[in-house]
Amino acid sequence: MPADQVVERARALIGTRFRLHGRDPLEGLDCVGLVALTCDIRTPVPTGYGLRNSDAERWMAITDQIAQRRPGLDFEPGDIVMVQAGAAQLHLGIWTGNGLIHADAVLRRVVETPGPLCWPVVAAWHFSGDSD
Repeated sequence: MPADQVVERARALIGTRFRLHGRDPLEGLDCVGLVALTCDIRTPVPTGYGLRNSDAERWMAITDQIAQRRPGLDFEPGDIVMVQAGAAQLHLGIWTGNGLIHADAVLRRVVETPGPLCWPVVAAWHFSGDSD
């Protein structure tokens, strides 16, 4: 899937309400659901996690199965980005080139946070779907 299409699909979900383990935009999305829906991931995505989680290796291994990890911390528009949003709080989003689209638990909706990332980047992946 081309990067501009990934960003377009993510932007179409801005305003969707937040729901932990949410996988349906009508009921709400969390960061995992947002990435799964945006990137059209058809394999089962994890559930059963809490808002607080610090097992970066587990999440990186899961994301490595569906996308190609970027070397270092370089990333481009349309990439999946994992950040350390707080103490024991890993978070996923879609980089637009000008900001991050993510499911914000505090604001209770999917938002685009403009500008450079305010959180440390843990890893980034390029999603290459079947139509790429």
